[in-house]
Amino acid sequence: MLNEPTDPDVDLHVPAQRRELRRGQWPIIAAVAAGGAVGACARYGAALLWPTAAGAFPWTTFWVNVIGCGVIGVFMVIITDVWAAHRLVRPFFGTGVLGGFTTFSTYAVDIQRLVDGGHATTGLLYLAATMIAALTTVWTTANLTRRVIEWRQS
Repeated sequence: MLNEPTDPDVDLHVPAQRRELRRGQWPIIAAVAAGGAVGACARYGAALLWPTAAGAFPWTTFWVNVIGCGVIGVFMVIITDVWAAHRLVRPFFGTGVLGGFTTFSTYAVDIQRLVDGGHATTGLLYLAATMIAALTTVWTTANLTRRVIEWRQS
């Protein structure tokens, strides 16, 4: 496994190719990190504005994930079907901002806390509702965005 190439077109034994690989990846890593910081701060701000009581349905995290998935649906259609965006837009906004804003790690922790706190039914409801709402929202917003684009082009 250690001998497997990172990129089959890159020979890491060649110094010029190592430098080229580093130069190409650092802007993407920086864009994801900066966007992730923005998204995580927005999510944290939402949690401060609308805290969830212990044992209650985590509405804030639920809506953050649903809204974030809706924006992902719109964004991905726009940058793949409509707009030839700069190469760092998708890593910054899609992976970074929206990845930092949506929070499936907090979702998992919320479920564990609900179950451990004796609220297994609420935890299972939250588990199912979030997945159904998130997937439905991303699918719906992507399809609606495509329809709006088609309508505007005709």
